[in-house]
Amino acid sequence: MTVDQMSTVADRLRSTARTGPTRTAEGPRSSMTARRHRAFYMFVSPWIVGFLLLTIVPMAYALWLSFTTFDGISPNWHYVGLGNYRELMNDSVTWDSLGRAGLFAVVSVPLSIIAGLGLAVLVNRPVKARGLFRTLLYLPAVVPPVGAGIAFKNLFDQNAGATNGVLTFLGFDAVGWLADPYARYVLVMTVLWGAGNIMIISLAGLQDVPRELHEAARIDGAGSWRTFRSITVPLLSPVLLFQTVTGVIASVQTVMPMLLAPLSTTGGITTVPQSNYTYMIHVFAQYFALGRYGYASALLWVLFVLILIATGLIFRFTSGVVFYNVDPEAKK
Repeated sequence: MTVDQMSTVADRLRSTARTGPTRTAEGPRSSMTARRHRAFYMFVSPWIVGFLLLTIVPMAYALWLSFTTFDGISPNWHYVGLGNYRELMNDSVTWDSLGRAGLFAVVSVPLSIIAGLGLAVLVNRPVKARGLFRTLLYLPAVVPPVGAGIAFKNLFDQNAGATNGVLTFLGFDAVGWLADPYARYVLVMTVLWGAGNIMIISLAGLQDVPRELHEAARIDGAGSWRTFRSITVPLLSPVLLFQTVTGVIASVQTVMPMLLAPLSTTGGITTVPQSNYTYMIHVFAQYFALGRYGYASALLWVLFVLILIATGLIFRFTSGVVFYNVDPEAKK
């Protein structure tokens, strides 16, 4: 073998030595990445399947129904195109119920957020039996909405309710709490009853506020209210935004008035006070009382679009007052 041939062989061996480990390392790295991807999709697949079958498919089916006169039973249905949407645009009952739902959201959401934040501030103080107080204040939120509605219905019943029992004992007349115009106040109280959920979320946000900022504010002479308003609330703004968005969505979809309705019926339909005849109650009546599946589906799709618009407006108008505590190192 000549010197040139030996040099060529040596060069090939050096090239193999350099590139060999790289190729062998890429194989395990690629297989590890593939295993991670498979594990990820395996774990999220139940949610994906559930989202497709329980959300996307029902929404698509409801969208199709909104263009028909289907009543849920009879096979004699017709395609009416945008007829249901044109009808609801001219339906005063629909818009009145939507206005009541919007008013209920405007009143109940701020009150529940304020109540939950106030409770969170109280139980965040270093007092004895703090864990017990947190548990007791959160317990009402664990009660299912059906149970809470029935409990409030029995509590405020005009004839046998405990509230009127106390009033008559004190010499006052019994009040028809579940009829107009008092029914709306009972409905708001049922929402405040479950303020423990908001308390827990607000408490987590309060405990995430750096103590150094509070100590610096006290050194500068700021009082408790000034510290809360200038430091705590701005740092809690993402939490408050989350609670506002979810609260608005939940409030316009509430069906609690049906649970608070009196037992009397009119034409086979349970009576609902006019002040509590909200949008979802109107949808419920169209679905199950009148059997107008197509029209009720159109109502739901309109509500879906309105919720998207409302959520977008909330994000748009709060973009300048919501502050996110981001670690400077995380931006790099």
